[in-house]
Amino acid sequence: MADVPMPRLSDSMEEGTILKWLKSDGDSVAAGEELVEIETDKANMTYEAEAAGTLAIVAKEGETLAVGATMARIGAAVERAPEPQPAPAAEPVAEPEPEPVAEETNGRVKASPVARRIARERGLELASVTGTGPGGRIVKSDVEAAAGETPATPPAAAPAPAPAVASGGDGKAGRGEVSQQELTRLQQTVARRMAESKATAPDFTIALEVDMDAAVELRAQLKTAAGDAPAPSYNDFVVKAAALALREFPRANGAYRDGRFELYSRVNVGIAVAGQDALVVPTVFDADQKSLGAIAREARALAERVRSGAITPPELSAGTFTVSNIGMYGIRRFTPVINPPQAAILAVGELAQRPVVRDGEIVARHVFELTLVSDHRILYGADAAAFLARIRQLLEQPLRLAL
Repeated sequence: MADVPMPRLSDSMEEGTILKWLKSDGDSVAAGEELVEIETDKANMTYEAEAAGTLAIVAKEGETLAVGATMARIGAAVERAPEPQPAPAAEPVAEPEPEPVAEETNGRVKASPVARRIARERGLELASVTGTGPGGRIVKSDVEAAAGETPATPPAAAPAPAPAVASGGDGKAGRGEVSQQELTRLQQTVARRMAESKATAPDFTIALEVDMDAAVELRAQLKTAAGDAPAPSYNDFVVKAAALALREFPRANGAYRDGRFELYSRVNVGIAVAGQDALVVPTVFDADQKSLGAIAREARALAERVRSGAITPPELSAGTFTVSNIGMYGIRRFTPVINPPQAAILAVGELAQRPVVRDGEIVARHVFELTLVSDHRILYGADAAAFLARIRQLLEQPLRLAL
């Protein structure tokens, strides 16, 4: 029998939840046949069988397993432990009492990687936590529950209820009915990564204004040439300009990791998209080598798959830089949060006609603001300013973007 382990479906995945088995226990499966639906930290996706044979399901639907843990087995025949036979006497066979903490053979407490990390961050001893995972394994929810159950100070006697006040105070009664909503795995990942970014990256922000009149004129020409086909959006212009500038500024296309700079040979630009009740960032790979039209088609297709829930983990991985645009809501400028471990993120504001001074006269021009948030550990002030200025230069002289 060959084990079917929980696969690593994204670069940040540490565990996955089995949503639905597409085959039943004991079914025959063929290699490449859809086997199970898995919820990861980035998306839900279907996993295919890598071998043919008879399926023996090990983990049930709803169970969360660490990457590499066994979900099922596939082999020529279903190998199962023999059913327990009743003792000759009429008395039933007593089951052994479960151990309070399951340990691995080397003496280490059995726990998922996520559970170990959270326990370490919160100063919890894993040996004091009761595991509810397969075989007594300690999972993330066990550690979180243990942290919540451990009071920081001895509980005080409950005070007498305070009289109601007109303002409602801080009590729930003043807010009306309160409902709680559990976060999806994707929302949990977004929350964790954004908190990690703000806690660990010493960021700084710079901004400038871009004259987009030439880009507006070029887009009008491209729209006429395209006929019924959609023309590149202004965000596609920004993605292309950023990709070309990233090639010239390698540290903007890198990351700070463990006291070292990581510089990447590929320029993969992530595009922030609102979808699935969370922020999702699909990746345009090798954006510096693609035409403006190719970037436009790919970005549109990725956004549609995000909104329909059909995006796959590989399409959300390996980004080296991120562009975030909420200018369509009339927002002139905003400060985004760096997508770790990337060195920087670029925010795009609203494109509109505004009065500007040109040659001593006030004229109306199409402008928008670009805001760059950078990790100061790898991208310093002067480098960030030069990088952002290069993006502006490419947008104000956009013919190169259309080549």
